[in-house]
Amino acid sequence: MRQPPSIDAWGGGGFRVAGDWRPGSLLIIDDQPRDWAATALAELTPESFAEVFAATSTVEFVLLGTGLVNALPPRPVRDALKAAGVGLEFMSTEAAARTYNVLASEGRRLAAALIAV
Repeated sequence: MRQPPSIDAWGGGGFRVAGDWRPGSLLIIDDQPRDWAATALAELTPESFAEVFAATSTVEFVLLGTGLVNALPPRPVRDALKAAGVGLEFMSTEAAARTYNVLASEGRRLAAALIAV
């Protein structure tokens, strides 16, 4: 049975995931939280999503937390995800963290890529 981790808090430069504080940006794939090197939306490249591309068999779409405000991800990122057949939803990191919890609890197979705020 799946036990996706919950994102309990965000802000202060990191996230509390399943009770553990994780500084910096966060990537969750296959219910496994991991550090993500991304620090700003404008710096994202297709290579920022290498772990997502490696998991396309278990990922329906990427939920991207863009930082403090919602903004359009760089075109090369959008194009690379589309070419790989991976959907993309993006919103502020706060909204994305809340949305992740709902979607994961519903059993959706998603990757969360959240830029720390």
